[in-house]
Amino acid sequence: MSKLRFVVLPFSPGRVVRVLIACAGFFAVQALHAQALPPGVRLGMTADELQIAVPTAQRVQRPQRLAGGLLGSWQAAPVSIAGLVFEPTFFFAGSQLQRVEFVAPAQALPDGGAAAFAELVRWGRGVFGGELASNDPGTAYAAWTNDAADVYVQHVRDVRRASVRLVYKARQVRDGSEL
Repeated sequence: MSKLRFVVLPFSPGRVVRVLIACAGFFAVQALHAQALPPGVRLGMTADELQIAVPTAQRVQRPQRLAGGLLGSWQAAPVSIAGLVFEPTFFFAGSQLQRVEFVAPAQALPDGGAAAFAELVRWGRGVFGGELASNDPGTAYAAWTNDAADVYVQHVRDVRRASVRLVYKARQVRDGSEL
């Protein structure tokens, strides 16, 4: 009669499956955070804090001016999001970071950035839930709100200036009597 030997592995097949599922979940979460603000960046921080969090951030020679006193005075190295290369611009008002814009030109793409916009909308739904959306012949827009920020994605479909924009801005809650 032959002797049977059992080898006891430190893991069972069920455990392997659980580990694989956990790894897949981890990578899915990392993919969702691919469109989040850069590590260490938060709305409300100062320019000095931004420089520490994003060492590649540099002052802009000609800052963009937006309503409400916002000044796009800092930019960082381009980042790849949803298959496009976005340039991040940091807008300050009252010495605090109030808005972060990621803008990518898309006129060179056959779809004008439609696939990247769709991917960002899926990401937003996964992170923030259902969006408030608008869709007209020249622009598509999806927006979400959470406790501290308003986030939106915009797709400009003009053939000569197609672009995709992802914006985080500090949430401003107003009393109805202020309107």
